[in-house]
Amino acid sequence: MHAEHRHQAILRRLREEGSLRVSDFAAELGVSPVTVRRDVEVLADRGLVARVHGGAMLPETWAETAPADAVPAPPGRGRERVIGLVVPSADYYYPEVIKGAREAAAARNARLVLDISGYDAAEERAQVERMIGDGVDGLLVVPTGPRGWYEHLPVPVVIVERRPESDETAGIDHVVSDHVHGARLAVRHLAEAGRTRLALLVRGTSPTARWIVEGFDAGVRAAGLDAPLPGSVLDTGDAGPGSPEYDEPVEELLDAVAAGRVDAVVAHPDNHALALLRRLRARSVQVPGDVAIVAYDDEVAGLADVPLTAVAPAKHEVGASAVELLIRRIDQPDAPRHRLFVLPRLRVRASSGG
Repeated sequence: MHAEHRHQAILRRLREEGSLRVSDFAAELGVSPVTVRRDVEVLADRGLVARVHGGAMLPETWAETAPADAVPAPPGRGRERVIGLVVPSADYYYPEVIKGAREAAAARNARLVLDISGYDAAEERAQVERMIGDGVDGLLVVPTGPRGWYEHLPVPVVIVERRPESDETAGIDHVVSDHVHGARLAVRHLAEAGRTRLALLVRGTSPTARWIVEGFDAGVRAAGLDAPLPGSVLDTGDAGPGSPEYDEPVEELLDAVAAGRVDAVVAHPDNHALALLRRLRARSVQVPGDVAIVAYDDEVAGLADVPLTAVAPAKHEVGASAVELLIRRIDQPDAPRHRLFVLPRLRVRASSGG
């Protein structure tokens, strides 16, 4: 069907029913939702329809149903944009990312639509496709699965809190916390405090673990420190206290502390740092006297009975920067691509002698 014929079909449906949903109307016409969404955008720019999330209305219908104080956006770039955000979880690390994105979107006359993938790659893909069908202008995604397919989507995409995994994602904008820098900050702080025998306790299945390990190793080398254990990095996998995968490396670390082979630990994430603190104190190990602790993430580190020094990724700034970059990409599709690294900060508390 020719574009002008689709435009007439859209206007005819709106005159008959007052509104339409892009995904449903696309199915009726036998075209993709993206095609209908673009048709709606053309008609909105001409002032013939009012674009709403997931569909369209006649301007007079929109005026009748909108709140009394609502002001219709002008055609073109001044209208409200809709941005989709898909994150793997809405707790622990991501609430501040979401908040930063939401506030930045509101400041730029955009509306944020959120979905949670639950670390399920198939669900993530379905959510992205559903958002595109509903007419989002662009997407922010914290991916769980492979990312190469994002480069071929019909709307701009910004990858959030994941580094480029290969050249196949070279054409996608990225905004990430620089966890290598964060881990180096922790090591430098401990070295400057006179700690010389460092270990890293890390949840190895975390997407950020490899960068924390890289930063830890680089920091140890830069400070001229020797690794205190045969492997200075102790991996708890994806397990928790009470499981052999978790308890064995933790017990190895506790024995090393008790024997004086370790005098400082960087622990990722916060909840593992808190669990380590409890076990150390159960062995009558003094923190920070016998061993210093630096947590990584700073979600709950400051609430420990010995408040934990922590590396704090700038999560709010990551979310806000991702929105800014996405809106720039929407407005300037051919602009150079960006890989933006946001530096974490170190918050010094009692556990490292601060």
